[in-house]
Amino acid sequence: MMPADARRDRVIAECLAKPGAVEDYPFGDEVAVFKVGGRMFALVPLGSPPGSVSLKCDPAMAVDLRNRYTAITPGYHLNKRHWNTVALDGSVPEDELFELVDHSYELVVARLTKAQRNDLLP
Repeated sequence: MMPADARRDRVIAECLAKPGAVEDYPFGDEVAVFKVGGRMFALVPLGSPPGSVSLKCDPAMAVDLRNRYTAITPGYHLNKRHWNTVALDGSVPEDELFELVDHSYELVVARLTKAQRNDLLP
């Protein structure tokens, strides 16, 4: 299992690898916010490990994930119906964690205008 700070670094790299993704700090230096088309899809607090990531999620899927993993809780300081916070303690398998990052990104991209979505294509 990888160290917690490396896990957070992988999540940040995964967020930044998304087409059109930008890293922003609207809430101060302690939280990296990842946006596409000006809309948030991930928030990563930069405090001490293990850390966490908050991700947008389909409401029914969000409840299912919270029931399956103690590390997944309703979004911290976010709309609890549409956001989950995932503790980066290693208990959520890495492939599933990255699928959740993809899911969050895709939900946000789906709400963008057609012109904004076209700008994301390489």
